[in-house]
Amino acid sequence: MKSICVIGIGYVGLPTAAMFASKGHKVVGYDLNEKAVNALNKGEIIIEEPGLGELVKRVVEEGNLVGSTQCPKDCDVYIIAVPTPINSDKTADMRYVKSATRAIVPCLEEGNIVVLESTSPPRTVEDLMLPILKESGLKMGEQVYVAHSPERILPGKVLEELRTNSRIVGGINKKSSEEVKKVYESIVEGEIFLTTSTTAEMCKLMENTFRDVNIALANELAKMSEELGVNAWEVISLANQHPRVNILSPGPGVGGHCIALDPWFLVEKSDKARLINRARLNNDSMPSYVKGKISGILGGLEGKTVALYGVTYKPNIDDVRESPVMVLKKLLEEAGVKVNVCDPHAGEKIKDNYGIYDCAKDADIAVLGVNHKEFESVDFAKLAHLLKGKNVLDTRNFWSAASVEEAGLKYYLLGKSDNMVKWEN
Repeated sequence: MKSICVIGIGYVGLPTAAMFASKGHKVVGYDLNEKAVNALNKGEIIIEEPGLGELVKRVVEEGNLVGSTQCPKDCDVYIIAVPTPINSDKTADMRYVKSATRAIVPCLEEGNIVVLESTSPPRTVEDLMLPILKESGLKMGEQVYVAHSPERILPGKVLEELRTNSRIVGGINKKSSEEVKKVYESIVEGEIFLTTSTTAEMCKLMENTFRDVNIALANELAKMSEELGVNAWEVISLANQHPRVNILSPGPGVGGHCIALDPWFLVEKSDKARLINRARLNNDSMPSYVKGKISGILGGLEGKTVALYGVTYKPNIDDVRESPVMVLKKLLEEAGVKVNVCDPHAGEKIKDNYGIYDCAKDADIAVLGVNHKEFESVDFAKLAHLLKGKNVLDTRNFWSAASVEEAGLKYYLLGKSDNMVKWEN
């Protein structure tokens, strides 16, 4: 068994640390966030992820996982799992990766392994990390083994996917890839593929860019459908009957710390990333587009009240990072709208978080931003009594139009024209 330091105990680092600890490794979760570290040392977590709380509690009680605000020495493996956000100009903000790498340098000894898990622009390992690590005086690839091994996990299923998904290990040389593979074999049941560090960086970025580009196609279809008098959701359903077509679903935008950011890393590094750039801009335009649709329904925004259901970046999680619905909320407020939010998962991330029905009181429109499971069984008759304006906008094709309209409400759907082209009798 190895001693492992995981740098960054957030949505990726903490589950990774807990998984290694569950296999008997001695693991230190190093983070400057004292709240996260203190919670960890009590066997508690401050993020929402099924099964993670129980696992952390167990491995902490067993003595295999501890938290620290100091980078520990005498570890065999250092895994960097810190955020890589973007700057206002859409370039990568690499300060956390830089600081994490610098923190490792005084701790390095011959035989150590350094792994970057954080999703990063191509050549981050080669051009950013290696020059810093070489300050240790040790030979990279011979005395210290360095690689990029990106996570491939889905929030809500993190523990399962850490275990079962295949993994890419991209070393700075063959020996580095082989040594890092041995580390991950203790927690990964899927196949582990070896390649170079830059190829591994590109693979992770393209996996998320693939989804971003395809979502952009669906969002463009939604816009065109409203213009041309059809229902995008019906078009998607019928087009996907073709055995080689799989159009994804439109929505109010793309969020999260991966799909909404990773394509920009490619745009930053290559002027050939033109399609990727356009797709990113299209997805980023959706909150503004939804705001315009709300304005059209209400005949203006100033002085109106919107009941907004769901603000996390995807259903049934607590993560609001890069959430397009949070952007929509801000745009509406800047336009003079009072926004009541109901999100049973966002918790304290929202200052005033209403219940399902309190949210609708005296609102001019109810807008479904995220299709949380709690919103499946809304009593629309009750909602109708509370809404001042009898309007419902569904941005996810989640609520039943028939149920909404039976309650006396007007149902609007993102991607469906209000002037549908119909058969003539």
